[in-house]
Amino acid sequence: MSKSHCFTKWIAVTAGLALALVLAVGGPAAAQMESDTIVRLAEKARNGVVNIRTVKITEQGGRVFRHFFGPFGPQQPEGRENPFHRFFGPFNEDAPSREFRQRSLGSGFLIDKEGFIVTNNHVVEGADEIKVRLTNEKEFDAEIVGRDAHTDLALIKIDPSGDLEPLPWGDSENLKVGQWVVAIGSPFGLEQTVTAGIVSAKGRVIGAGPYDDFIQTDASINPGNSGGPLLDLAGRVVGVNTAIVASGQGIGFAIPINLARFIVEQIKETGQVSRGWLGVGIQNLTDELKEYYNVDLDQGVLVTEAYEGQPAAKAGIQPGDVITAVDGEPVADARDLSSVIAGLPVGKKSKISVVRDGREKSVTVTLGRRSEGEQVVLGEPAIPRKDESDNLGLHLVDLTPQLAERLGFEMASGVVVSRVSPGSKADKAGFQRGDLILEVNRKEARTVDELRRELDGLKSGDEARFLIRRPGAGLNVITLTW
Repeated sequence: MSKSHCFTKWIAVTAGLALALVLAVGGPAAAQMESDTIVRLAEKARNGVVNIRTVKITEQGGRVFRHFFGPFGPQQPEGRENPFHRFFGPFNEDAPSREFRQRSLGSGFLIDKEGFIVTNNHVVEGADEIKVRLTNEKEFDAEIVGRDAHTDLALIKIDPSGDLEPLPWGDSENLKVGQWVVAIGSPFGLEQTVTAGIVSAKGRVIGAGPYDDFIQTDASINPGNSGGPLLDLAGRVVGVNTAIVASGQGIGFAIPINLARFIVEQIKETGQVSRGWLGVGIQNLTDELKEYYNVDLDQGVLVTEAYEGQPAAKAGIQPGDVITAVDGEPVADARDLSSVIAGLPVGKKSKISVVRDGREKSVTVTLGRRSEGEQVVLGEPAIPRKDESDNLGLHLVDLTPQLAERLGFEMASGVVVSRVSPGSKADKAGFQRGDLILEVNRKEARTVDELRRELDGLKSGDEARFLIRRPGAGLNVITLTW
Protein backbone atom coordinates (compact mmCIF):
# COMPACT_ATOMS: atom_id res chain seq x y z
CA MET A 1 0.00 0.00 0.00
CA SER A 2 1.39 3.41 -0.96
CA LYS A 3 2.19 6.08 1.62
CA SER A 4 -0.28 8.49 0.01
CA HIS A 5 -3.05 5.88 0.22
CA CYS A 6 -2.25 5.20 3.89
CA PHE A 7 -2.28 8.92 4.62
CA THR A 8 -5.66 9.34 2.90
CA LYS A 9 -7.10 6.44 4.89
CA TRP A 10 -5.76 7.92 8.14
CA ILE A 11 -7.38 11.28 7.34
CA ALA A 12 -10.75 9.58 6.65
CA VAL A 13 -10.65 7.56 9.90
CA THR A 14 -9.58 10.60 11.93
CA ALA A 15 -12.37 12.72 10.42
CA GLY A 16 -14.92 10.01 11.18
CA LEU A 17 -13.79 9.76 14.80
CA ALA A 18 -13.88 13.53 15.16
CA LEU A 19 -17.43 13.67 13.76
CA ALA A 20 -18.54 10.90 16.11
CA LEU A 21 -17.04 12.81 19.05
CA VAL A 22 -18.82 16.01 18.05
CA LEU A 23 -22.14 14.18 17.73
CA ALA A 24 -21.62 12.42 21.06
CA VAL A 25 -20.85 15.67 22.85
CA GLY A 26 -23.31 17.83 20.91
CA GLY A 27 -26.29 15.42 21.03
CA PRO A 28 -27.23 15.90 24.71
CA ALA A 29 -26.42 19.60 24.51
CA ALA A 30 -28.66 20.03 21.51
CA ALA A 31 -31.41 18.02 23.22
CA GLN A 32 -31.10 20.19 26.33
CA MET A 33 -31.33 23.31 24.17
CA GLU A 34 -34.54 22.02 22.53
CA SER A 35 -35.94 21.12 25.96
CA ASP A 36 -35.20 24.59 27.33
CA THR A 37 -36.86 26.16 24.29
CA ILE A 38 -40.03 24.10 24.79
CA VAL A 39 -40.08 24.95 28.51
CA ARG A 40 -39.90 28.69 27.76
CA LEU A 41 -42.48 28.33 24.99
CA ALA A 42 -44.94 26.48 27.25
CA GLU A 43 -44.59 29.08 30.01
CA LYS A 44 -45.12 31.93 27.58
CA ALA A 45 -47.99 30.41 25.57
CA ARG A 46 -50.07 28.82 28.32
CA ASN A 47 -51.97 32.02 29.14
CA GLY A 48 -53.27 32.19 25.57
CA VAL A 49 -54.73 28.66 25.63
CA VAL A 50 -58.21 28.10 27.06
CA ASN A 51 -60.31 25.16 28.20
CA ILE A 52 -63.80 24.96 26.67
CA ARG A 53 -66.70 23.10 28.30
CA THR A 54 -70.03 22.82 26.53
CA VAL A 55 -73.48 21.58 27.47
CA LYS A 56 -76.11 20.38 25.02
CA ILE A 57 -79.60 19.94 26.45
CA THR A 58 -81.79 17.12 25.09
CA GLU A 59 -85.06 15.56 26.19
CA GLN A 60 -85.65 11.88 27.10
CA GLY A 61 -81.97 11.10 26.64
CA GLY A 62 -81.90 11.77 22.92
CA ARG A 63 -81.72 9.22 20.13
CA VAL A 64 -79.42 6.80 21.98
CA PHE A 65 -81.82 6.53 24.93
CA ARG A 66 -84.87 6.03 22.71
CA HIS A 67 -83.05 3.51 20.51
CA PHE A 68 -82.16 1.20 23.39
CA PHE A 69 -85.07 1.86 25.74
CA GLY A 70 -87.90 3.16 23.55
CA PRO A 71 -90.18 6.04 24.60
CA PHE A 72 -91.57 4.11 27.61
CA GLY A 73 -88.45 2.59 29.14
CA PRO A 74 -86.65 -0.68 28.33
CA GLN A 75 -88.55 -2.94 25.95
CA GLN A 76 -89.48 -6.38 27.34
CA PRO A 77 -90.40 -9.62 25.60
CA GLU A 78 -94.14 -10.20 25.33
CA GLY A 79 -95.65 -11.52 28.56
CA ARG A 80 -92.87 -10.18 30.81
CA GLU A 81 -93.33 -7.30 33.19
CA ASN A 82 -91.34 -4.13 32.61
CA PRO A 83 -89.22 -3.68 35.80
CA PHE A 84 -89.62 0.09 35.51
CA HIS A 85 -93.37 -0.38 36.17
CA ARG A 86 -92.70 -2.06 39.50
CA PHE A 87 -90.75 0.88 40.92
CA PHE A 88 -92.07 3.90 39.06
CA GLY A 89 -95.44 2.89 37.66
CA PRO A 90 -96.18 2.62 33.92
CA PHE A 91 -94.92 5.28 31.57
CA ASN A 92 -97.50 6.88 29.31
CA GLU A 93 -97.71 9.35 26.48
CA ASP A 94 -98.48 12.24 28.82
CA ALA A 95 -95.45 11.70 31.06
CA PRO A 96 -93.28 14.82 31.25
CA SER A 97 -90.05 14.76 29.25
CA ARG A 98 -86.84 14.42 31.19
CA GLU A 99 -84.04 16.86 30.46
CA PHE A 100 -80.57 15.47 29.84
CA ARG A 101 -77.41 17.55 29.77
CA GLN A 102 -74.77 16.20 27.41
CA ARG A 103 -71.33 17.59 28.28
CA SER A 104 -68.20 17.78 26.16
CA LEU A 105 -64.70 19.20 26.41
CA GLY A 106 -62.38 21.00 24.04
CA SER A 107 -59.67 23.61 23.72
CA GLY A 108 -59.15 26.95 22.04
CA PHE A 109 -56.80 29.91 21.91
CA LEU A 110 -57.08 33.67 22.24
CA ILE A 111 -56.37 35.72 19.10
CA ASP A 112 -56.76 39.23 20.55
CA LYS A 113 -57.34 41.15 23.78
CA GLU A 114 -61.04 41.67 22.95
CA GLY A 115 -61.81 38.07 23.91
CA PHE A 116 -62.10 36.37 20.51
CA ILE A 117 -61.20 32.66 20.64
CA VAL A 118 -60.58 30.17 17.84
CA THR A 119 -61.68 26.56 18.27
CA ASN A 120 -63.15 23.69 16.25
CA ASN A 121 -66.70 23.78 14.98
CA HIS A 122 -67.34 20.30 16.37
CA VAL A 123 -66.44 21.53 19.88
CA VAL A 124 -69.26 24.10 20.03
CA GLU A 125 -71.76 22.96 17.39
CA GLY A 126 -75.25 22.59 18.87
CA ALA A 127 -74.12 23.74 22.32
CA ASP A 128 -76.68 25.43 24.57
CA GLU A 129 -74.02 26.55 27.04
CA ILE A 130 -70.34 27.35 26.45
CA LYS A 131 -67.94 27.97 29.34
CA VAL A 132 -64.36 29.17 28.84
CA ARG A 133 -61.73 28.81 31.55
CA LEU A 134 -58.41 30.68 31.49
CA THR A 135 -55.18 29.60 33.16
CA ASN A 136 -55.90 31.93 36.09
CA GLU A 137 -59.01 29.78 36.82
CA LYS A 138 -61.38 32.57 35.80
CA GLU A 139 -64.41 31.24 33.93
CA PHE A 140 -66.57 33.08 31.41
CA ASP A 141 -69.72 32.44 29.41
CA ALA A 142 -68.97 32.47 25.68
CA GLU A 143 -71.10 33.08 22.64
CA ILE A 144 -70.62 31.81 19.10
CA VAL A 145 -69.66 34.54 16.65
CA GLY A 146 -69.69 32.23 13.63
CA ARG A 147 -68.92 28.69 12.47
CA ASP A 148 -67.70 27.00 9.30
CA ALA A 149 -68.53 23.30 9.15
CA HIS A 150 -66.56 22.77 5.92
CA THR A 151 -63.24 23.53 7.61
CA ASP A 152 -64.37 22.61 11.16
CA LEU A 153 -63.56 26.07 12.51
CA ALA A 154 -65.46 28.30 14.89
CA LEU A 155 -64.96 31.72 16.45
CA ILE A 156 -66.36 32.35 19.93
CA LYS A 157 -66.10 35.38 22.23
CA ILE A 158 -65.94 36.15 25.93
CA ASP A 159 -66.22 39.50 27.72
CA PRO A 160 -62.91 39.65 29.58
CA SER A 161 -62.61 41.24 33.02
CA GLY A 162 -58.85 41.73 32.79
CA ASP A 163 -55.90 41.79 30.45
CA LEU A 164 -55.64 38.85 28.06
CA GLU A 165 -52.55 37.34 26.44
CA PRO A 166 -53.40 36.31 22.86
CA LEU A 167 -51.14 34.04 20.83
CA PRO A 168 -49.46 35.41 17.69
CA TRP A 169 -50.28 34.07 14.21
CA GLY A 170 -47.61 32.02 12.47
CA ASP A 171 -47.19 31.06 8.82
CA SER A 172 -48.10 27.46 7.96
CA GLU A 173 -46.92 27.92 4.37
CA ASN A 174 -43.30 28.08 5.58
CA LEU A 175 -43.68 25.11 7.90
CA LYS A 176 -41.27 22.32 7.00
CA VAL A 177 -41.65 18.55 7.35
CA GLY A 178 -39.41 17.48 10.24
CA GLN A 179 -39.77 20.83 12.03
CA TRP A 180 -40.47 20.74 15.78
CA VAL A 181 -43.96 21.75 16.93
CA VAL A 182 -45.77 21.87 20.28
CA ALA A 183 -49.45 21.19 21.02
CA ILE A 184 -51.20 22.64 24.06
CA GLY A 185 -54.73 21.71 25.11
CA SER A 186 -56.98 19.77 27.45
CA PRO A 187 -56.89 16.09 26.42
CA PHE A 188 -59.44 14.09 28.44
CA GLY A 189 -60.12 17.29 30.42
CA LEU A 190 -56.52 17.52 31.68
CA GLU A 191 -55.98 21.26 31.19
CA GLN A 192 -52.77 22.86 29.93
CA THR A 193 -51.21 19.62 28.71
CA VAL A 194 -48.10 20.23 26.61
CA THR A 195 -46.87 17.71 24.03
CA ALA A 196 -44.08 18.05 21.48
CA GLY A 197 -43.22 16.35 18.21
CA ILE A 198 -42.42 17.08 14.60
CA VAL A 199 -44.37 17.89 11.47
CA SER A 200 -44.74 14.46 9.86
CA ALA A 201 -46.35 15.62 6.61
CA LYS A 202 -48.30 18.47 5.01
CA GLY A 203 -51.29 18.58 2.69
CA ARG A 204 -52.93 15.49 4.14
CA VAL A 205 -56.43 14.58 2.88
CA ILE A 206 -58.35 12.56 5.47
CA GLY A 207 -61.91 12.88 4.15
CA ALA A 208 -63.00 15.42 6.74
CA GLY A 209 -64.34 17.94 4.21
CA PRO A 210 -63.98 19.54 0.77
CA TYR A 211 -61.00 21.67 1.82
CA ASP A 212 -58.81 19.04 3.48
CA ASP A 213 -55.21 20.26 3.70
CA PHE A 214 -54.06 19.03 7.09
CA ILE A 215 -50.72 19.23 8.86
CA GLN A 216 -49.83 15.77 10.18
CA THR A 217 -47.87 15.69 13.44
CA ASP A 218 -46.66 13.12 15.95
CA ALA A 219 -47.13 15.55 18.85
CA SER A 220 -49.70 13.68 20.98
CA ILE A 221 -53.25 14.87 20.30
CA ASN A 222 -56.21 13.26 22.08
CA PRO A 223 -59.92 13.96 22.68
CA GLY A 224 -60.12 17.36 24.34
CA ASN A 225 -57.18 18.76 22.36
CA SER A 226 -59.60 19.74 19.60
CA GLY A 227 -59.41 23.45 18.86
CA GLY A 228 -56.13 23.98 20.67
CA PRO A 229 -53.06 25.53 19.04
CA LEU A 230 -50.17 23.83 17.30
CA LEU A 231 -47.14 26.08 17.85
CA ASP A 232 -43.73 26.45 16.27
CA LEU A 233 -40.73 26.89 18.57
CA ALA A 234 -41.12 30.66 18.39
CA GLY A 235 -44.52 30.33 20.07
CA ARG A 236 -46.53 31.23 16.97
CA VAL A 237 -49.71 29.35 16.05
CA VAL A 238 -49.15 27.33 12.88
CA GLY A 239 -52.19 25.05 13.14
CA VAL A 240 -55.46 24.26 14.91
CA ASN A 241 -55.45 20.74 16.37
CA THR A 242 -58.47 18.94 14.97
CA ALA A 243 -58.39 15.20 14.42
CA ILE A 244 -56.68 11.91 15.22
CA VAL A 245 -56.52 8.53 13.55
CA ALA A 246 -58.71 6.31 15.71
CA SER A 247 -56.89 3.11 14.75
CA GLY A 248 -53.40 4.53 15.21
CA GLN A 249 -51.29 6.12 17.89
CA GLY A 250 -49.16 9.22 17.63
CA ILE A 251 -50.84 10.53 14.48
CA GLY A 252 -52.68 13.83 14.73
CA PHE A 253 -53.92 16.43 12.27
CA ALA A 254 -54.13 20.21 12.45
CA ILE A 255 -55.75 22.80 10.19
CA PRO A 256 -53.04 25.06 8.68
CA ILE A 257 -53.22 28.47 10.32
CA ASN A 258 -53.14 30.31 6.97
CA LEU A 259 -56.44 28.65 6.05
CA ALA A 260 -57.84 29.15 9.55
CA ARG A 261 -56.90 32.83 9.58
CA PHE A 262 -58.68 33.44 6.27
CA ILE A 263 -61.86 31.85 7.66
CA VAL A 264 -61.64 33.45 11.12
CA GLU A 265 -61.10 36.97 9.81
CA GLN A 266 -64.18 36.67 7.60
CA ILE A 267 -66.29 35.39 10.50
CA LYS A 268 -65.00 38.16 12.78
CA GLU A 269 -65.83 40.82 10.21
CA THR A 270 -69.16 39.58 8.84
CA GLY A 271 -70.23 36.60 10.96
CA GLN A 272 -70.09 34.26 7.97
CA VAL A 273 -67.75 32.82 5.34
CA SER A 274 -67.87 33.76 1.66
CA ARG A 275 -66.05 31.60 -0.87
CA GLY A 276 -65.37 32.15 -4.53
CA TRP A 277 -67.40 30.03 -6.96
CA LEU A 278 -66.75 29.05 -10.57
CA GLY A 279 -69.86 26.98 -11.09
CA VAL A 280 -68.26 23.91 -12.63
CA GLY A 281 -68.15 20.17 -12.04
CA ILE A 282 -64.53 19.00 -11.94
CA GLN A 283 -62.42 15.89 -11.53
CA ASN A 284 -58.82 14.78 -11.79
CA LEU A 285 -57.37 13.69 -15.10
CA THR A 286 -56.85 9.96 -15.57
CA ASP A 287 -54.70 8.39 -18.26
CA GLU A 288 -57.86 7.30 -20.09
CA LEU A 289 -59.32 10.83 -19.99
CA LYS A 290 -56.04 12.34 -21.18
CA GLU A 291 -56.08 10.01 -24.16
CA TYR A 292 -59.77 10.63 -24.85
CA TYR A 293 -59.41 14.42 -24.82
CA ASN A 294 -56.00 14.31 -26.51
CA VAL A 295 -54.17 16.26 -23.81
CA ASP A 296 -50.55 15.70 -22.83
CA LEU A 297 -50.41 17.24 -19.35
CA ASP A 298 -48.85 16.16 -16.08
CA GLN A 299 -51.37 18.15 -14.07
CA GLY A 300 -54.64 19.98 -14.57
CA VAL A 301 -58.34 19.62 -13.77
CA LEU A 302 -61.00 18.38 -16.17
CA VAL A 303 -64.25 20.36 -16.37
CA THR A 304 -67.06 17.79 -16.43
CA GLU A 305 -69.91 20.32 -16.27
CA ALA A 306 -70.28 24.07 -16.67
CA TYR A 307 -73.52 24.92 -14.90
CA GLU A 308 -75.86 27.13 -16.91
CA GLY A 309 -76.02 30.73 -15.73
CA GLN A 310 -72.97 30.33 -13.44
CA PRO A 311 -69.70 32.33 -13.70
CA ALA A 312 -67.68 29.77 -15.69
CA ALA A 313 -70.40 29.14 -18.27
CA LYS A 314 -71.00 32.88 -18.69
CA ALA A 315 -67.29 33.35 -19.39
CA GLY A 316 -67.23 30.56 -22.00
CA ILE A 317 -65.73 27.62 -20.11
CA GLN A 318 -67.05 24.33 -21.51
CA PRO A 319 -67.20 20.66 -20.45
CA GLY A 320 -64.04 18.97 -21.67
CA ASP A 321 -61.83 21.98 -20.94
CA VAL A 322 -58.80 21.28 -18.77
CA ILE A 323 -58.06 24.05 -16.25
CA THR A 324 -54.31 24.39 -15.79
CA ALA A 325 -53.86 27.67 -13.86
CA VAL A 326 -55.68 30.41 -11.96
CA ASP A 327 -54.23 33.91 -12.21
CA GLY A 328 -50.98 32.44 -13.48
CA GLU A 329 -50.59 29.94 -10.63
CA PRO A 330 -50.65 26.26 -11.76
CA VAL A 331 -53.30 23.95 -10.27
CA ALA A 332 -52.31 20.33 -9.72
CA ASP A 333 -55.63 18.61 -9.13
CA ALA A 334 -59.31 19.11 -8.31
CA ARG A 335 -58.67 19.64 -4.57
CA ASP A 336 -56.04 22.25 -5.37
CA LEU A 337 -58.40 24.13 -7.71
CA SER A 338 -61.25 24.03 -5.18
CA SER A 339 -59.01 25.45 -2.45
CA VAL A 340 -57.61 28.20 -4.67
CA ILE A 341 -61.03 29.36 -5.90
CA ALA A 342 -62.56 29.15 -2.40
CA GLY A 343 -59.77 31.38 -1.13
CA LEU A 344 -60.54 34.16 -3.62
CA PRO A 345 -63.02 36.96 -2.88
CA VAL A 346 -66.47 36.99 -4.42
CA GLY A 347 -66.61 39.34 -7.42
CA LYS A 348 -62.90 39.01 -8.28
CA LYS A 349 -62.07 38.82 -11.98
CA SER A 350 -59.75 35.84 -12.31
CA LYS A 351 -57.81 34.68 -15.34
CA ILE A 352 -58.45 30.96 -15.85
CA SER A 353 -56.04 29.11 -18.16
CA VAL A 354 -57.55 26.15 -20.01
CA VAL A 355 -56.59 23.63 -22.67
CA ARG A 356 -59.34 22.95 -25.22
CA ASP A 357 -58.88 20.52 -28.11
CA GLY A 358 -55.13 20.62 -27.55
CA ARG A 359 -54.91 24.42 -27.62
CA GLU A 360 -54.21 26.76 -24.72
CA LYS A 361 -56.42 29.76 -24.05
CA SER A 362 -57.33 32.03 -21.15
CA VAL A 363 -60.77 33.05 -19.94
CA THR A 364 -61.61 35.86 -17.52
CA VAL A 365 -64.23 34.80 -14.98
CA THR A 366 -65.99 37.02 -12.44
CA LEU A 367 -66.25 34.74 -9.41
CA GLY A 368 -69.63 34.22 -7.80
CA ARG A 369 -70.54 33.26 -4.24
CA ARG A 370 -70.45 29.59 -3.32
CA SER A 371 -73.64 28.25 -1.77
CA GLU A 372 -72.88 26.34 1.43
CA GLY A 373 -76.03 24.22 1.38
CA GLU A 374 -75.77 20.58 2.34
CA GLN A 375 -75.18 18.00 -0.33
CA VAL A 376 -78.16 15.77 -1.13
CA VAL A 377 -77.50 12.06 -0.78
CA LEU A 378 -79.44 10.05 -3.34
CA GLY A 379 -80.82 6.59 -2.75
CA GLU A 380 -80.56 3.54 -5.01
CA PRO A 381 -81.56 4.62 -8.53
CA ALA A 382 -84.83 3.29 -9.86
CA ILE A 383 -84.15 2.46 -13.51
CA PRO A 384 -86.93 1.26 -15.81
CA ARG A 385 -86.58 -2.38 -16.84
CA LYS A 386 -88.31 -1.90 -20.21
CA ASP A 387 -85.22 -1.29 -22.24
CA GLU A 388 -83.24 -2.41 -25.25
CA SER A 389 -80.21 -4.65 -25.17
CA ASP A 390 -77.57 -5.80 -27.63
CA ASN A 391 -74.93 -8.49 -27.95
CA LEU A 392 -72.54 -6.37 -25.85
CA GLY A 393 -74.63 -7.11 -22.77
CA LEU A 394 -75.70 -3.47 -22.35
CA HIS A 395 -79.32 -2.76 -21.50
CA LEU A 396 -80.04 0.89 -22.29
CA VAL A 397 -82.75 3.52 -21.78
CA ASP A 398 -83.02 7.18 -22.72
CA LEU A 399 -82.41 9.66 -19.93
CA THR A 400 -85.66 11.20 -18.70
CA PRO A 401 -86.07 14.19 -16.33
CA GLN A 402 -87.33 11.85 -13.60
CA LEU A 403 -84.40 9.47 -14.06
CA ALA A 404 -81.91 12.36 -14.15
CA GLU A 405 -83.25 13.68 -10.85
CA ARG A 406 -83.12 10.24 -9.28
CA LEU A 407 -79.56 9.60 -10.38
CA GLY A 408 -78.37 13.12 -9.56
CA PHE A 409 -77.57 14.12 -13.17
CA GLU A 410 -78.13 17.66 -14.40
CA MET A 411 -77.95 16.75 -18.08
CA ALA A 412 -80.95 17.01 -20.41
CA SER A 413 -80.05 14.01 -22.56
CA GLY A 414 -77.96 10.87 -22.64
CA VAL A 415 -78.23 7.10 -22.51
CA VAL A 416 -78.49 5.28 -19.17
CA VAL A 417 -77.19 1.76 -18.57
CA SER A 418 -80.12 0.09 -16.84
CA ARG A 419 -78.53 -3.35 -16.60
CA VAL A 420 -75.30 -5.17 -17.54
CA SER A 421 -75.45 -8.86 -18.42
CA PRO A 422 -73.05 -10.84 -16.18
CA GLY A 423 -70.01 -12.13 -18.07
CA SER A 424 -70.75 -10.03 -21.16
CA LYS A 425 -68.29 -7.83 -23.04
CA ALA A 426 -69.78 -4.77 -21.33
CA ASP A 427 -69.43 -6.39 -17.91
CA LYS A 428 -65.77 -7.29 -18.52
CA ALA A 429 -65.04 -3.78 -19.83
CA GLY A 430 -66.32 -2.22 -16.59
CA PHE A 431 -69.82 -0.88 -17.33
CA GLN A 432 -72.11 -0.57 -14.31
CA ARG A 433 -75.81 -0.08 -13.74
CA GLY A 434 -76.55 3.65 -13.58
CA ASP A 435 -73.72 4.75 -15.90
CA LEU A 436 -74.73 7.61 -18.18
CA ILE A 437 -73.25 7.36 -21.68
CA LEU A 438 -72.55 10.84 -23.04
CA GLU A 439 -70.39 10.18 -26.10
CA VAL A 440 -68.95 7.38 -28.17
CA ASN A 441 -65.74 8.12 -30.09
CA ARG A 442 -66.12 11.85 -29.35
CA LYS A 443 -69.65 12.00 -30.83
CA GLU A 444 -72.68 12.84 -28.72
CA ALA A 445 -75.10 10.08 -27.80
CA ARG A 446 -78.25 11.91 -26.78
CA THR A 447 -80.57 8.93 -27.26
CA VAL A 448 -80.38 5.17 -27.58
CA ASP A 449 -81.07 5.50 -31.32
CA GLU A 450 -78.15 7.91 -31.81
CA LEU A 451 -75.84 5.59 -29.91
CA ARG A 452 -76.89 2.60 -31.99
CA ARG A 453 -76.27 4.46 -35.24
CA GLU A 454 -72.71 5.19 -34.14
CA LEU A 455 -72.10 1.60 -33.09
CA ASP A 456 -73.65 0.13 -36.26
CA GLY A 457 -70.91 1.80 -38.32
CA LEU A 458 -68.13 -0.09 -36.53
CA LYS A 459 -66.37 -3.09 -38.04
CA SER A 460 -64.62 -6.06 -36.45
CA GLY A 461 -61.47 -4.90 -34.69
CA ASP A 462 -62.63 -1.29 -34.34
CA GLU A 463 -62.58 0.37 -30.93
CA ALA A 464 -65.51 2.16 -29.35
CA ARG A 465 -64.52 4.57 -26.60
CA PHE A 466 -67.45 5.50 -24.38
CA LEU A 467 -67.38 8.69 -22.28
CA ILE A 468 -69.58 7.96 -19.28
CA ARG A 469 -70.64 9.76 -16.14
CA ARG A 470 -70.92 7.53 -13.08
CA PRO A 471 -72.92 8.68 -10.03
CA GLY A 472 -70.47 9.72 -7.34
CA ALA A 473 -67.40 9.02 -9.52
CA GLY A 474 -67.41 11.69 -12.25
CA LEU A 475 -66.33 11.01 -15.83
CA ASN A 476 -64.76 7.77 -17.00
CA VAL A 477 -63.73 6.32 -20.34
CA ILE A 478 -64.54 2.69 -21.18
CA THR A 479 -63.13 1.06 -24.31
CA LEU A 480 -64.74 -1.87 -26.13
CA THR A 481 -63.23 -3.70 -29.11
CA TRP A 482 -65.62 -5.00 -31.76
